[in-house]
Amino acid sequence: MRRILLIVALAASIPGSAKQSLQEWPVYAADAGATHFSPLTDITPANVASLDVAWEWKTGEENLAQFGTRPGNFQATPLMIDNVLYFSTPYNRVVALNAETGAEIWTFDPKAYELGQPPNGTGLVHRGVAAWRDGAKVRIFINSRAKLIALDALTGKPVETFGERGTVDLTRGLRWSVDPARYTNTSPPVIYKDLVILGNGVGDRMVYKQDPPGDVRAFDARTGRQVWRFNTVPDAGEKGVETWENDSWKITGHTNVWAPFSVDVARGLVYLPVTTPSNDFFGGRRPGANLYGESLVCLDANTGARKWHFQIAHHGLWDYDPPSAPILATITVAGRRIDAVVQLTKQGFVFVFDRVTGKPVWPIEERAVSQSDVAGEKSWPTQPFPSKPAAITPQGVSLDDALDFTPALKAAAQAEMKKYRIGPLYTPPSVEGTIMRPGIIGGANWGGGAFDPATGMLYVKTSHQAAVAKIRPADRSPNNPRASEVDADFVGDLGTGADFAPPAPVGAPAGGRGGGGRLPMFKPPYGELVAINLNTGAIAWRMPQGDSPNIRNHPALAGVTLPERLGVAGAPGSIVTKSGLVFVGGADMALSAYDAKTGKELLRKELARRANGTPMTYRTSAGHQFLVIATGAGANAALVAMRMR
Repeated sequence: MRRILLIVALAASIPGSAKQSLQEWPVYAADAGATHFSPLTDITPANVASLDVAWEWKTGEENLAQFGTRPGNFQATPLMIDNVLYFSTPYNRVVALNAETGAEIWTFDPKAYELGQPPNGTGLVHRGVAAWRDGAKVRIFINSRAKLIALDALTGKPVETFGERGTVDLTRGLRWSVDPARYTNTSPPVIYKDLVILGNGVGDRMVYKQDPPGDVRAFDARTGRQVWRFNTVPDAGEKGVETWENDSWKITGHTNVWAPFSVDVARGLVYLPVTTPSNDFFGGRRPGANLYGESLVCLDANTGARKWHFQIAHHGLWDYDPPSAPILATITVAGRRIDAVVQLTKQGFVFVFDRVTGKPVWPIEERAVSQSDVAGEKSWPTQPFPSKPAAITPQGVSLDDALDFTPALKAAAQAEMKKYRIGPLYTPPSVEGTIMRPGIIGGANWGGGAFDPATGMLYVKTSHQAAVAKIRPADRSPNNPRASEVDADFVGDLGTGADFAPPAPVGAPAGGRGGGGRLPMFKPPYGELVAINLNTGAIAWRMPQGDSPNIRNHPALAGVTLPERLGVAGAPGSIVTKSGLVFVGGADMALSAYDAKTGKELLRKELARRANGTPMTYRTSAGHQFLVIATGAGANAALVAMRMR
C-alpha cells in the first residue's frame, strides 16, 4: 500500500498533469546556494495569523541501553520532492512521508546506534538528507556515522549498485585510519552533477595524535567510487603546509566540515566552512596559523582543487567554527552587481566575498588581539575584523554587560564575572578561566541565514550566550573511562557556565540560594533576529527572538518587570518567503513569523515541544502551503506541519 501511495505521488509530478501548483523544497537549505528562500506567496503578513497545526509525525525513538545510546534533539529540515517529504531522525533513520497528510510511506534504519554513542556529548543527532535525480529516478543519500548510504526514493531500499550493496565505508580513503565509532556526521551532503560531496563530524573532546581527519571528499552518485579528496590540513608539498610548524600537520586531526556546504552550480564551485583543528582551546602542539582551520574555502567541485580561501580566525583557540553553509547571494554594492558568498560566524561576524575571486566586498582589517599566557601556547598576534556589516551579536565582556534587573542581581553578576578573565573578543582561554562572548554556540550557528534575492536582505537568528573557557591539564589516568580519547598536555574545560547563583529573595530562609537554579551573568536579549541589507552592509533592524521561560519564571525575578521577549539562545535558523515573511523557531517553544520589512512579530504559534530544527515550506499538488518544523528531543520528538485554517 505504501508503494502505491508513493507511485501516485510521483506520477502526479509528470508535466502536463494537474499538479501545476506544486512548489518543492528539494535541497536542505532550499537550494544549492543555501538561501533558505521560498518563492511562495500563499501565506502572507495579512493571513499568517491563521496558521495552525495540520498534522504531526512522532519519531518514537528511545534510549537503547544495550548500545549505550540516546537520541538527541530532533534537528532535521526535510526535503520535499514530488509531494513526498524526506528527512533523517536523531537515530539517523531516513523517513518518507506524504507531504499533504503526514502519512508514513517508508522508513530506513541504518542502525547508527550500533556504533554506540558518538563522542560529541549531545546524543545522536542528524539534520537532513540529500537527493539526486538520474532521469526519472531519485536517490536519497544519508551520511550516517561512518557510512554513505544511497536509497531508492520510491521504496526506501538501499541501491544495490552503489558501493557495497548501497553503502560506502567512509573510513576508507582518508589520509589515515580511524576508528568508525569516532567518526560521525550530522549535516547532509551536497550534490553537484553526479557527485555527492561531504565532510564529517569529530567530537571536540577527542584530543590525540592523528585523531579523525577532516578530509572533504566527493563520491560518484551512481557507483560510490571516491572521485576526489581535499586535505583540510595540507599534506607535504601542498599549499599551506608551512602554516603548521614543527610538522604538526602530520598529527593534527579535526579541521573538519561538520556544517552544511553550498554549491555554485553554474560555475562548478563548492564552498566549505572548515572548522577548528584539534584541540579546540589549546594549540601548543600545532604552532602556526593552521590553514585551512577556521577558513572559508572555495574548491573546484569537479576536481577538489582549491580556488581560494580566507582564514576567519588564525590559530583558533575558541571553538569558533564557521558553523553554517556559506550563502550565495547576488547583491548590488555602490552600483556594482556582485555574485557574493556570505559566511556567518560564531563570533557574530558576517564576512562577504566575491564568490569567484575571494576578494572581500568590504575591507577586512587585521587587528592586534590579546595574547595567551598559558605555558606552551603561542597564540596568533592578529585576527581579521570585517568593516561591514556590523557584528550581529555582542562581542567581548565588560562589567557593564552584567545582568541588571535589580541592583542586587547586578552586584552578584559582577562579583561572579570578577572571578574570571574578561576582555574584548579573542581574549584567549586561560588557566583561571576566560569568559568568552559569544560562547561556543555563537553568534550564528548551523541554522545559517535566509536571503531574499529581490530585496538583498539577509535574516539571521543569533544567540547571545557566553561561555567560560578554562585550560586544565588533561586527565590521562587509567581511571578516566575516556583516557584513550586524550593525548595532550592541556585541554579546554567548559564545565563552568557563564552564570551565577542569585541572592535569595526577600523573606527566604537565611543561607538560601534563592532557588530556581542559576541565572546568566549577562543582560538580555539572549537571542535576536537580525536583518542585514547586503547591498549597503547596514543592519536594517533587530528584534529579540523567542523567550526563555527558565529565566522569566526564576524566583529571583518575581515581581521584576521584564521585557516582553527575553530572546532565546539556540542554533536553528530562519527562512524567508517571497510574500515578505520570516519564519523561525530558534530553540523557542514556538514558531514565530516576522514581517520581513519591519521586524514586527506577526505570529507566535505555541508548540508542545521546543523548536529544534530550521523550518521549511512547500506547496503540495493539492494547492496547500505548509510550514514544517522539527520539535522536541529523545522520546518526545515530532515533525510538526502547519497550514492555513
